[in-house]
Amino acid sequence: MTSIKIASISRVDLKGFEEITPSITDVKHLSSYNWIDSETPTIAIPGCPPLWSPPKGTRKVPKDSGCIYIAQNAARHPESPLEPLFRALYTTHPSFDIGAVDLITDRNNIRKLLSFINPSLSKNGREPFTIEVEVTGKTAVFCRAETETVRFLGPRDFAGFGHEFEKAYTRDQVNGSTGHHRIISYSFGGLRLIVRYETDGYIGPLSGSPVVGMDQVDLSSMIQSLSLCPSKCVPCGTSGQSKLLLRHEGRTVAADSILEIKTRVAHKSISVQEVLPQLWASQTPKLVRAYHKNGVFAPPKVEHVVAEMKEWEECHREDLRRLSSLLKKLIDIVKRSGGKAAARYDHQKDRLEIWTAATVKMLPDDLYTKLAL
Repeated sequence: MTSIKIASISRVDLKGFEEITPSITDVKHLSSYNWIDSETPTIAIPGCPPLWSPPKGTRKVPKDSGCIYIAQNAARHPESPLEPLFRALYTTHPSFDIGAVDLITDRNNIRKLLSFINPSLSKNGREPFTIEVEVTGKTAVFCRAETETVRFLGPRDFAGFGHEFEKAYTRDQVNGSTGHHRIISYSFGGLRLIVRYETDGYIGPLSGSPVVGMDQVDLSSMIQSLSLCPSKCVPCGTSGQSKLLLRHEGRTVAADSILEIKTRVAHKSISVQEVLPQLWASQTPKLVRAYHKNGVFAPPKVEHVVAEMKEWEECHREDLRRLSSLLKKLIDIVKRSGGKAAARYDHQKDRLEIWTAATVKMLPDDLYTKLAL
């Protein structure tokens, strides 16, 4: 089917639509999961992020090598990269009212839209991107679309030390884990969002109880609802529609313990302003900035950046007004155009264009049934 351009959006089109400056409020942790290294797509719910466990003194780590995930959900489950989000959510909250949610998205999509609104918020400036959009019932779903979901680094390749640093400075808490993803909800600009993001680690100790303001995760009902037991995998969905397997393993950790890790060569400092858009979109409260000389890292420290996020939000009021307006515009355009489209940023024209999309479904049928209720 030939793709047809439906609409085109410029930054000027987004000015003046929002009178009140939007901010993120009412943040709730909903669920989480880890990808497990397996030939069959397998997630552990609720999983657990790696534990921040820095060695004493300096430490030399090897350069990154081997398989590096760019978009692990798409790499491990290309048929439906968003399915793990829904399966984890309904495992933790079987009766969750998805109809009360306006938008379900990865954090990565929010970052890309922010970079369109203000290119200075991305270290790479204006780069082309595509976001697939579906609207079912009252809920829009944004799916990130990457031309490359995994990268292999050979002996002659060099892409820094970040992944090896994480291996040396954190400890996996789930057997066979290759990444921990968290699912939160919050209100922004009159919309209720569910946002999925990958996190690098957490500060101990483990907490089975969420912090104040977060939903309590009932692990007993989780096990009962899917008849899960440790180390046993069960299929999800109905009538064999899904290849995804679930297993119960891990523990929920408090949202205020989650951290993001950034690494860089010592003579090039990492500005917190460079990282704040990412931290803001997932409300990640802690940051580690680690510096090295030829792979030898100085002892890093954990920074608490909640105040910096609030200040960033205040300083970028106009950008956030435009983000709120853009989200609403995208949802409305796709809803009025049959419920399925692709938003593509053309960096040469410097415009976000909305095109008709193929009819391939993002999700298994049983999940569309929940969205349509």
